Amino acid sequence: MVFSKVEPSYFSKDGCRIIWSGIDEDDTDTVVLNKEELDQLVEILKNNNVGKVELEDNFSEILINSDVVQFRLKDRDQLEANTREFREKVLEYAKIPHDPLYVQVFPKEFYPSVWIQKDDVKPSEKKSQKPTSLLNAILSNNTKGVEISESDIFRIISTRRSTRKFSKTKVEDWKIEKILAAADTAPSAGNFQGLEVFYVKSKKAKEALVEAANRQPFVNAPLVLVFCMNPSRVKMNFSPEMLAKFSLQDATLAASYSQLVATALGLSSIWIGMIDEEKVKQVLGTDLRPSSILCIGYPDIRKQPKSRRKLKDLIHVLED
Repeated sequence: MVFSKVEPSYFSKDGCRIIWSGIDEDDTDTVVLNKEELDQLVEILKNNNVGKVELEDNFSEILINSDVVQFRLKDRDQLEANTREFREKVLEYAKIPHDPLYVQVFPKEFYPSVWIQKDDVKPSEKKSQKPTSLLNAILSNNTKGVEISESDIFRIISTRRSTRKFSKTKVEDWKIEKILAAADTAPSAGNFQGLEVFYVKSKKAKEALVEAANRQPFVNAPLVLVFCMNPSRVKMNFSPEMLAKFSLQDATLAASYSQLVATALGLSSIWIGMIDEEKVKQVLGTDLRPSSILCIGYPDIRKQPKSRRKLKDLIHVLED
């Protein structure tokens, strides 16, 4: 990975995204800095000093030396940059005023965050392992011996619970960044991303959304995202009704991706579909039709996984 550029954050005019690029176009890695972290970094660089910046997760850090800048990140490979080049790009970025982006997030304006999960299984061990189909095990009602690792997507899905009471704990900026990035990476019709996401930080707007959502008090959550349809982005030769359908599907998929990533990050959420669309439009100041409100935060009480109907009763198999 080679240090590439510095970009604005998804949701804040004061933070930034530091980008590394690999050989392939899609091979990138990203470190997100909040305002305090960026300010500390700029102070060290503009004075040509050496130093250290501790990041928000309390485990990662940036070490600034005379010749190289090292990013020692929790559960990720170390990233490096030439100090002279890094200083020039960071200080140049800090000079430019950035428009606030905390109200509305346009998916196409920024690249999504990239995080890579390490594979601890050696190649020789992989060959000796026999693949087990979880789906076949469930359909046959025989799940004995089927193991799911802690990092498995099935664990994330099965432990997701709707939460109607959140603690007052602030959701960290780096977690918000990943949730927004998940919305950006969700599949969409023709990859046109016929949706917009409104990140609601205003207390007054949250209170107004409570009224617009049938007075459901938990809408006033630490993190509130409103997913809206924007069929004008879908440049396909279909009827307006079909484009609207594509747009609704895009917004729904983006919200579901964000919800799953929130769960993976140790947060809880609740999906709000009972809304007065016109009132929501007024709160957001938009003509775009809202599809759902996603409320996210740390749960006041963490709930255990809830039982569902058996998968063998849900799935209908058509055979020749």
